[in-house]
Amino acid sequence: MSGQAPSEHSHGSVKSYVIGLILSIVLTIIPFGVVMAGSFELDATLAIIVATAVAQVLVQLILFMHMSTKTDEGWNFNAFVFTVLILVLVIGGSVWIMYHLHLNMMIG
Repeated sequence: MSGQAPSEHSHGSVKSYVIGLILSIVLTIIPFGVVMAGSFELDATLAIIVATAVAQVLVQLILFMHMSTKTDEGWNFNAFVFTVLILVLVIGGSVWIMYHLHLNMMIG
């Protein structure tokens, strides 16, 4: 029976998928609403977009891909750490590039 234990942990329940779907929809609507409303300054809008993007990736990894530190496979945590590192590099690099492009493209 111990051979079946890892397979029980590899699939989520319908409840976890529904929660993930709802969170994904909410985390997509929030930045869309912020941009469409235009009521925030550029820095606040950018911070909201970045925060919801990070939360969206974490929701996808935890609720849909079932990555956690409690699994029996050692590579699962390593993949999670690598994903977070790539996420920080891509988002941080993109924000850095957009900021410097904005500064260098200003006329006047």
